[in-house]
Amino acid sequence: MRTPLSVLATLLTACAGLLLAGPAAAQTIPVRIGVIPVIGAAPIFVANGEGWLKEAGLNPTFTTFESGPNMIQALASGTIDVYVAGIAPLAVARTKGIDVRVVAATAIEEMVFVAGPKLAPYFADGADKAKAFELFRAKEGRAARLATQPPGSVPNTTLQHWLWQVAKTEKANAEVVSMGIDATQQAVLAGAVDGASIREPALTIVQGRNPAIKLIATGGEMFPDQPGTVVGVYGAFADKNPAGVEGLVKALVRASDLLKSDPARAAGPVEAALGKGITDIATIQKALTSPAAKFTADPRVIIDATKKMQAYQVSIGTLDKDVPIEGLFDSRYYEKAVAR
Repeated sequence: MRTPLSVLATLLTACAGLLLAGPAAAQTIPVRIGVIPVIGAAPIFVANGEGWLKEAGLNPTFTTFESGPNMIQALASGTIDVYVAGIAPLAVARTKGIDVRVVAATAIEEMVFVAGPKLAPYFADGADKAKAFELFRAKEGRAARLATQPPGSVPNTTLQHWLWQVAKTEKANAEVVSMGIDATQQAVLAGAVDGASIREPALTIVQGRNPAIKLIATGGEMFPDQPGTVVGVYGAFADKNPAGVEGLVKALVRASDLLKSDPARAAGPVEAALGKGITDIATIQKALTSPAAKFTADPRVIIDATKKMQAYQVSIGTLDKDVPIEGLFDSRYYEKAVAR
């Protein structure tokens, strides 16, 4: 027969075991994350690499995509829960009845324009941009071929805005060619195109391999306050897992802070996600401190610029009509994360 003291000891041991097991024993939330492999997505890689997603009770799996429009198809079919890519395709998705909500930003003013060795000299000494394209066509007998991602994407929208609205280029002098991110980088390096809208780490990589490739326009020049990569969550996932989404956003806030305060430490998990033997840690660290790398988790900073980008997309026919911004952005999770 067990004494009262032995029963009490057994109960205390059991309770201690439960307390120690606490968070570790709690059921984690599987979350399928779609991402474009660019520096603008660095906060999600840092949050994962530092263990902050796991801390938030999330068990992430990642799928890589070549463009935002391609990722929207996966979101619509229910094969991913979280979208980490440009804002523009999300506006299109909502017009098609796909419930996706932007809960955080990751970076702004990512897209820049580079000219290849044949086109770059026409922009020397701050030459007028429209005149540079005109002179290129006159000498080469053809329009400059410029690579970017598919219509509806942020890279495509930004490039067109810069060409036609900012530089005032004649459409006969520039041809926009759509292709994937990796293909764009390779086309610039191979001279298959004359220029491109690219972002980090492609900017650091192509200039490192060929210094004759020149940066012609920064993100702010191409589209002021250009909305970059964002984190969108599928509505059904957010409704089912509000605590998980709050934990995700909190992890992104921490990651954004680390990227700005200690890029050397942040470079490790970013290189692990993006490098894959193609580039090294030094290249990634340089890309993290480039003019094309501006990190922020606050989704509110891009609302006005997103409205302007939508209006421009409507004007060029890649968006049927403006989408109410109030339905697209949900900043409550960010506000809770920073309040704590």
